[in-house]
Amino acid sequence: MSTPKRILFAASLLLATTAGVSLAETPHLGKPLDEAAIANWDISILPDGTGLPKGSGTSAQGAVIFAEKCSACHGDNGKGGVAAALVVERKISGISASQKTIKNFWPYATTVFDFIRRAMPFTAPRSLSDDEVYALTAYILAENKLIDANDTMNAETLPKVKMPNRDNFIIRFPDRI
Repeated sequence: MSTPKRILFAASLLLATTAGVSLAETPHLGKPLDEAAIANWDISILPDGTGLPKGSGTSAQGAVIFAEKCSACHGDNGKGGVAAALVVERKISGISASQKTIKNFWPYATTVFDFIRRAMPFTAPRSLSDDEVYALTAYILAENKLIDANDTMNAETLPKVKMPNRDNFIIRFPDRI
């Protein structure tokens, strides 16, 4: 048998064996999810603010929440504790993760909101209301002097906050912004 015929034979054999497997009955594990169930977990926030929920918060409101729910890990006023400092006045001088802060590294204020909403507090992630997350975001941004202490953060104002390092990122998937 010549080489082209062998390749054709092997491809045909492979197709025949995999076609049967792909048409086989599935094990019927799990159950289909409806849109409401998916919506509970589809909480991604894009840099342009797409996905931000209704609600709002101020730095003053955030200070109270921070003292109650965040300072045990992040220290008084976010200056650092057992967890990373959130309020740091430091220039980035290397690629070490310890050099990166919200003010000198994070490209979008919406990312701050997304992270808090998704992962904080560490002991009870996703337990904060949207208003609490807006307030905490406002507090952290104000403490880093990125917004005025009297500014209100919401779905309209948060994406407009220009982070100092925004222009130093190469957008990997520009069509998603």
